[in-house]
Order: sequence, then C-alpha cells, then structure tokens
Amino acid sequence: MKFASSAPVITVNNSKSNPAEILQSDWTGIRLFAMDVDGVLTDGTVRIASDGTESKVFSILDGMGLVRLNKAGIAVAWISGRPSEATTRRATELMIPHLIQGRTDKLTALTELASRLHLQPAECVYMGDDDIDAPAIEWAGIGVSVPAAMPSAQAAAGYITTRPAGLGAVREICEHILLHRGPSSAS
Repeated sequence: MKFASSAPVITVNNSKSNPAEILQSDWTGIRLFAMDVDGVLTDGTVRIASDGTESKVFSILDGMGLVRLNKAGIAVAWISGRPSEATTRRATELMIPHLIQGRTDKLTALTELASRLHLQPAECVYMGDDDIDAPAIEWAGIGVSVPAAMPSAQAAAGYITTRPAGLGAVREICEHILLHRGPSSAS
C-alpha cells in the first residue's frame, strides 16, 4: 500500500502561510524522524486493566514504515511525555534507536537529540498532536500533525496527515521521506 504521491510539491495546511508547500528538496534532506507516541503512533487511547497493566494499540503499517526508515539510514526517535512499558516493548520490537520517555518538554528533548546527532532543524521531521508538541513541531524543518490533533499542534504544523493517528499516519510520513530519498537509499 502506497500513501505518498510522486509529485515534487506537496500542498499542506500551515498557519504561517496558508497553504504552504513542502518542496521535494525539503524531504530529501531529512535525516531524523522524531515523534510523539500517544496520539501519533496510537489513537491516543491508553487501556489500564484492574491489575494496573497498560495496553496500547500500534499500527503494523506504521511499524513497517519505521523499520524501512531505519534500513534507509534515517534516524528514528520516539519522544513521549509519559513512561510506558507498552511503548518500551514496541520500541524494542521495532529497534527504535532513540526512545525518550517522561519528557513533557518535547522541544528541549528534540533539540538535545538533534545536537547529539549533529543535525540542523532542516534535517528533522517532528510529528505530534498536543500542546506540548507544538514548539517541537514548529522547530523542525518539517513539522507534522494529525487530523484529530489539538489546534495548537495543527497550527504549528506544515503538514497534516490524511491518515489518522494510530492508523497509518506515521507510515504516510515515512513514505514521503523514503520517496524523496531516491531508489538507491530506500529499502
């Protein structure tokens, strides 16, 4: 299943210049795809059983996109405001190299990671859905949000996915990144 268009310019929703365009060259320079977890990789629902165990539902489509990014040499990071064993297990399963949990200061977490990886904002995509994600969305070269996100996250975003959170929204962005890296880079 392919979500990305082969068109060189993608029209997006952006409060800074409405509508804005993300050029092919913007996607080509991406070296890090960082994202929130709850409300981006999941539909935002957390199930807690009477014994205290937590469960979340993650999309297989999203997981495959993230695996493909790793194989293509794109760094992947999950930055979550709350620690979660379910998140840790899924990140381990997908071999996510950068898992940051318990950080509500998403912008600081993202800029610290980018600095460690020697990356500039233009080389980063950040995807989030809530108020605490908005500064990181705005800082990134390509800021992304989802259709059901809080207004502040959507206003900060240069791109709002067509697919919903937890149901292929992350894969949609993975496909854009992979498409514009060229056939020699994508796996």
